[in-house]
Amino acid sequence: MAGKAAESGLAGRYAAALFELADEGKALDAVAEDLVTLQKALGESEDMTRLVRSPVLDRDAQWKAMSALLEKMGANDLTRKFLGVVTANRRLFALAGIIRAYLEELASRRGEVTADVVSAHPLSDSQTKALEDSLKKALGGKVAIAPRVDPSILGGLIVKVGSRMIDSSLRTQLQKLKFAMKGAG
Repeated sequence: MAGKAAESGLAGRYAAALFELADEGKALDAVAEDLVTLQKALGESEDMTRLVRSPVLDRDAQWKAMSALLEKMGANDLTRKFLGVVTANRRLFALAGIIRAYLEELASRRGEVTADVVSAHPLSDSQTKALEDSLKKALGGKVAIAPRVDPSILGGLIVKVGSRMIDSSLRTQLQKLKFAMKGAG
């Protein structure tokens, strides 16, 4: 548990520094776009997850791979430089937390609510837009979606906004059915 707290503190500090630099450089949205792309890559690619989490890879190997990815993405210079520092400091393991903290701060400054959405498969742009529209209607304000892929839920969605959570995953439905059948027998 102490590791998670240390990671979130570390991620928060890095995210705050990046936010400040992006604000000064008038690049808040450009950096946010880069981070959302990286967040999707982390959620969808086991290779990407291994790259940022592996203690076996040295910083040069991590930077070569990260640099190639950023180049392919057409990432903003600030994002590239920042991730260069993160990689040089051997802090890539905190990338997911840094991204989350940055996007939360950006949403907070804009008066948006962040909805954490877990799906079994990556959502298409039209699905994301439809979900965003539904949440805007239900919550009555701006909503930023933070997608994450977890194949173990089998299907459906888990949506968490603040302390509220809606779990319509197939895994949960099957568990409810299992318990109901145990009670009937």
